[in-house]
Amino acid sequence: MSLSEQPSTLSSRIGALAQRLGLIGRGQRQILERASQLRLPFSPLPQLRESICWQDGPQLQRLIDLPRNALSGPVQEDKAQAHAMLVRVIETHEQQLSSFDLRMIDGLLTCNPLQANHASFEAFAASELCRQVRIISYKDFVKSISQALPRFLAGERITLRQASWRGDRVFWAGEHHSEAFACAIAYARRRELEVNLPAELSSYRLSEQGLSNLQQHYHVLGMPNAAWSDPAFMALLLDNGLPYSRLSLMGAPGSPEFLLLPKHSSEATALGEGLRLAGAPDVVGYLQQLQS
Repeated sequence: MSLSEQPSTLSSRIGALAQRLGLIGRGQRQILERASQLRLPFSPLPQLRESICWQDGPQLQRLIDLPRNALSGPVQEDKAQAHAMLVRVIETHEQQLSSFDLRMIDGLLTCNPLQANHASFEAFAASELCRQVRIISYKDFVKSISQALPRFLAGERITLRQASWRGDRVFWAGEHHSEAFACAIAYARRRELEVNLPAELSSYRLSEQGLSNLQQHYHVLGMPNAAWSDPAFMALLLDNGLPYSRLSLMGAPGSPEFLLLPKHSSEATALGEGLRLAGAPDVVGYLQQLQS
């Protein structure tokens, strides 16, 4: 097909899409058309930034133990089916390590927004937030790291987290004296000081099979908060009695919610395809990018 022969209008694109999807019913095509014309404040899903904060980004590890009541929606069965699919998206692996080099740690499980602005322990240690921590000798190092790890000299096991979507970054699961801990690790790296402790490492990764199954059975779209008070969108969703579930997972205030529309319903499929034409970001595609 030459460029001049390709569909050039939204109407013709919708017609071609409806035919490809087998949406031959008038009601299904109307849903597709009306959804494609919605003017909602869609925005791209946030790109991960380099940050020492575990909470700075999508909390995908929560999917493993996702409570059933985390999903919203009018029909319990629809939520249960979506839940069963979501909990298979993430896999976890637990390791008990007899010796782990603490210099490999460059993240904190618990931190505040100011700490999250730093890309490394070195940058954090050089910031105003850590001005009270001074390490100029090995004695200072032991004192600082012992504030965060009171049984450091006794060789007590340390708890760590890692996620494939955060690259090779390893996060310390402690909750107190994060400034002293980060400064001590930065000092150990600078001085090439080998520091080993036994560790319990929990690793999370996106499941290729889980993502494939989710994509096969659902449209998963990022919806702005304004969508849930938009009369045109809510009419499409509710007046047609469409099956759906919604989930908030991104963590940050104002982040898009996930709308899950099952593909076994031709009407829900029409809505999903229409929303994508209107600009709704594809969550499964986003997760596949994080996986790679």
